[in-house]
Amino acid sequence: MRFKTELRNIRTFSSESLSQLAYLHGSNLRFQRLELVAALNTLEKIAWVRLDDDTVRFTVIPDTGSQVWASLSVDTIFDSYHIQSAEANNTINLELPLGPLQRALKSALNSNHASLRLTKRDGIPMLSMTIHAMTKDAPSAARRNKNSNNDDRMDSYNDDNNDPFSENSLYPQESLELSLKREREKVITQDIPVRVLHPDTVETIMQPKTREPDVHIVLPPLIQLKAISDRFTKLAVTTASSSSGSSKSAAQNKAKLELSANMHGSLRLRLIADTLDITSVWDGCLENPELDPAVLPVPIEEHPSTLYKEAGPEKWATVRVDGKDWSRVLSVGRLEGSRVIACFTHEHALV
Repeated sequence: MRFKTELRNIRTFSSESLSQLAYLHGSNLRFQRLELVAALNTLEKIAWVRLDDDTVRFTVIPDTGSQVWASLSVDTIFDSYHIQSAEANNTINLELPLGPLQRALKSALNSNHASLRLTKRDGIPMLSMTIHAMTKDAPSAARRNKNSNNDDRMDSYNDDNNDPFSENSLYPQESLELSLKREREKVITQDIPVRVLHPDTVETIMQPKTREPDVHIVLPPLIQLKAISDRFTKLAVTTASSSSGSSKSAAQNKAKLELSANMHGSLRLRLIADTLDITSVWDGCLENPELDPAVLPVPIEEHPSTLYKEAGPEKWATVRVDGKDWSRVLSVGRLEGSRVIACFTHEHALV
């Protein structure tokens, strides 16, 4: 079993936005369009990583809450990619701690290049990251002092007949300082402990599927959406804890938000509690992107989104999400200018 590669796009691997997909099934939110490692670490501390000839897959499946299914092409983040195993497509399955991986990637952000390989240290499997960076030596103190003294004496030299490079000159010849501001390579090695998983352990883990969405819409800026969602969740927690006398943590676990969208550019966020009913609406100001008929399983005129559009702006697709979990998912969309498309399957899934 062998795995070795150069990191092609460290910033993307570490924190930038990648092509992913998110969806809600029942009460669990599954997210697959993330700022990769930083986003995964926000949601869970351990990930299952599946490597093969063409694809890198990151999966997080906690006991409750958001599940992550991130899939990207090898050439998105790797270069000079070499993998070999006895499994089909040279598949290797790893259990990987995200915290150490994120710290290693952080230290490699300003490097010239970095490599990653699967190895062992004292019999323990490791992902070893080797980082090559260039550093500059500071100018010597003697050089700085010498320049300072020469500057102080400049005013005293006014005779045009003097040879500026004579033996008694104020400006004697100097030896070449090869070490002045010389760049040198710095090599850093970061070892990340991993578990190599047997194929039988992971063969039953499959990404859930959902039917074609009823509504697809471009979300407003996630920072704005998160601020409003958090305010609603806080109101729900305060209302529930004061009315029932339960603790805030228990009330927070029960806080539910209702998300609705239509095919006429509108999104609605609603909180319904025992003593309040509040709504925030983006009315007709959002985009419903066009679908590509070539990739649809049904003709475009028979697609659910087309039927919802023909039904008019009063036809909404609605899902309910846990407020705390929804906030964690929105926290991964910190990139300014990012474009996030949400696909609603009424009372079933949010993609």
